[in-house]
Amino acid sequence: MGGFQSLHKLSLECLGSQQTILAQLCESDQSVSGDVDLVSLLYWPLQQLHHYSRVLLKLAACYDVLTTEYQSLHQGCSQYESLSLSLIRRKNEAEATFLFWKTHPGKITEVLRLPKRRVVCESSNRSLTLQNSGRFSNHWFMLFNDALVHTQGAISSQSLFSTHHVYPLACLWVKPVTEESSAHYAIKITCPEESFTLVASTPQEKNKWLRSLNQAVDQVLGGGSQGSSPGLTAMSRTAFYVFSGEGRFKDAQYTGSWLAGRVHGRGTMKWPDGRVYHGNFKNGQECGFGLCFIPNKTLNKPDIYQGNWRDGKIHGFGKYKYASGEVYEGCFFEGQRHGYGMLSSGKLDKKSSGVFIGHWVHDKKTGYGVYDDITRGEKYMGLWLEEQRHGNAVVVTQCGVYFEGIFRDNKMSGPGLLVSDDDTALHGEFSDDWIVNGKGVMSLANGDSLEGMFSGEWTTGLKVMGTYTKSATEEPENKERNGLVLGQHAVPAGQRWVCVFDECWGRLSCDAPGRGERATAWENIAVTIATARRQSPDLSRPQSKVLESLEFIPQYGEQVTTANYDNIRRYLLKASETPYHPLGWLVETLVTVYRMTYVGVGSNRRLLRQAVQEVQAFLTHFYNIVRFLFPGLPADGSVIPDSPASQSVRRHSTAFAEQGGVVVVSCSSLLLPLLLPRLYPPLFTLYCLQEEQAEAQYWEHILRLNKQPDQSLLSFLGVQEKFWPVWMSILGEKKQIVSSTKDACFVSAVETLQQISTTFTPSDKLLVIQKTFEELTQEVKPMLEGDFLWCMDDLLPLFLYVVLRARIRNLGAEVSLIEDLMDSNVQHGELGLMFTTLKACYIQIRQESTT
Repeated sequence: MGGFQSLHKLSLECLGSQQTILAQLCESDQSVSGDVDLVSLLYWPLQQLHHYSRVLLKLAACYDVLTTEYQSLHQGCSQYESLSLSLIRRKNEAEATFLFWKTHPGKITEVLRLPKRRVVCESSNRSLTLQNSGRFSNHWFMLFNDALVHTQGAISSQSLFSTHHVYPLACLWVKPVTEESSAHYAIKITCPEESFTLVASTPQEKNKWLRSLNQAVDQVLGGGSQGSSPGLTAMSRTAFYVFSGEGRFKDAQYTGSWLAGRVHGRGTMKWPDGRVYHGNFKNGQECGFGLCFIPNKTLNKPDIYQGNWRDGKIHGFGKYKYASGEVYEGCFFEGQRHGYGMLSSGKLDKKSSGVFIGHWVHDKKTGYGVYDDITRGEKYMGLWLEEQRHGNAVVVTQCGVYFEGIFRDNKMSGPGLLVSDDDTALHGEFSDDWIVNGKGVMSLANGDSLEGMFSGEWTTGLKVMGTYTKSATEEPENKERNGLVLGQHAVPAGQRWVCVFDECWGRLSCDAPGRGERATAWENIAVTIATARRQSPDLSRPQSKVLESLEFIPQYGEQVTTANYDNIRRYLLKASETPYHPLGWLVETLVTVYRMTYVGVGSNRRLLRQAVQEVQAFLTHFYNIVRFLFPGLPADGSVIPDSPASQSVRRHSTAFAEQGGVVVVSCSSLLLPLLLPRLYPPLFTLYCLQEEQAEAQYWEHILRLNKQPDQSLLSFLGVQEKFWPVWMSILGEKKQIVSSTKDACFVSAVETLQQISTTFTPSDKLLVIQKTFEELTQEVKPMLEGDFLWCMDDLLPLFLYVVLRARIRNLGAEVSLIEDLMDSNVQHGELGLMFTTLKACYIQIRQESTT
């Protein structure tokens, strides 16, 4: 403090006898006279700056004003002059501060003395006091270049102040009180942990303090030191602060954005116990997206949460990695798991590991959920109540056992149906885990049955007292006769995964399905997409373009016609490609829950009907959301007005179903292309398992019949000779088809039909079948004269040949999938007839004699 003054005594001791040498160093400066010391010598270059400025100004006069030399010299002159004034000002500030410390000695000022701290003004003359202060209290305010200090205490004979508060200027907001009703000359001071009002003695003192405070704050924030308007200095800023008061942020260090005294914007909060939060704040609380590390002293590892916050609590969608190894990804409500969520418990090498996906209420599993117990090799699909399995459910095991029934308090309780891998079925009373106790009926795979009293555990053996009934040999095998109707105790498909759709509605600002403002929903979508683009710099260019196109709100209020229906379909296709869009998140989550249910242990053929019903329920719920966003869409299966511009589209797509000149739109035609390609692997696996025995028979006949040459096979199938090709084209050269030729007839139709295995949706598969018939017709036309119409007697044997030569490996599964999920509006049309022909060919191949 005091600049070079600290060297004065040392310089006299060391250089006091060297006055001649020191004087020689200053001989050029006539202003230095008498004895010289080291301090004067160190000050000397600083005092010469204005001389340098004058020299440069004289040099500049030697050049023309428009020359570069004049501009450079004149600029240097200005810079020297500015530097000189700045140094003089800083010297005066240091000297004033030195005098201040000297005038006000004591413990309080000793604590406040810092080398770089400079005094700006102070209120020892009682020019400033605290509003509503006590009559016998005394207040002293000191404004430094980095802090405002408030010292207070009761008046006594010694006039000692008891306490003092230091308010860093970086986190201090100043605002004049302008209420006309107030006669006080007041200034409002806002700090991160408190606010107070200062009252000046006169209007002049108020303006002086207001100007000084704002200039000091402006300097600390890196702004200019002059001309700041009172009350307008940096309401929004970035600063560092350590909280000291009681509360959630006690002793925490914050670095980041502020707004009018509160943490607001992006920042980092660090607590002494090791907690760290990086993310968004709003009005003094964690709000928005953030990353938080929460130390776990027991496991010596932190919990990590990444996701949304509201009002200082975990709220919204996020991912929580526990120190124990568990990972929860889903919805939170005020710090608790609530709504849709998936919890992965431990790792595969631990004693208890599994995955639960489903509904949570106040941190507990409640509602529909699927639990994959990896340790036991079981999958539970049913209802829960406060962490317990409770209600209707289906359980499948890795041994192929299928069970459906009622659970109470985490145990089987009441009537149920158990089916083993060899098709043995037991209708009975169950308790605990796989314990049978009471009346029941066991149906064997061969049709025999056993009715009576059962007791014991299914896996270890049963005791039976009852009647054994032998099935009549003349009756065909019919499992329905034995009462094997699956799904009676399963949770209805429409009641599953309601939590997923509720979360999607919530992201559209709807309190319940369909209850919300449509305009607000679209605004939320636009804001969400814009935020995702801004906060995700690592997006690829195609992803960024998709998000950019989704930022624009489409014309959602207009009536839907066949012309603009295609625009809606394209929008939905783009939206489903990105998880940042609520509909994209919905598609991604539905795929996740579906795979969690039907992959692994869930690949049980007896779950096929439930899996198909679940897809259909997805479509219904999904379509309700889409109709909320696009109210011009008709109800499922209704018609929309036709327009000439759309006729070309309809000719090449099965997304439209024509009935008497009108166009029918359904949820399957609109939404199945978005969902089914992603759900296809687990669903088609179930179809293959269901059709496994029939497929084996079909494939055996395919291999045997394909050993025959073309003409022999055509003759065997009863194809009329007028349809037999005579020539084939090989590399553009025609060659005659002889009796030994193989795989040469109707090649184009065969190759087209083989593409059915590369498509996913029933509509695409039907287009392949349609194109196969067109190719077949084109190949037959040259052999016939004039126009002709197919009759089924001619068409079926010929199409049967194409199916045989196509060698489609899982044709039975393909047929069943199309039959279950095809749009009901096309079943009785031309496409429906073509599909029926393919199905008939599959059945005939299975039953065809190969000799």
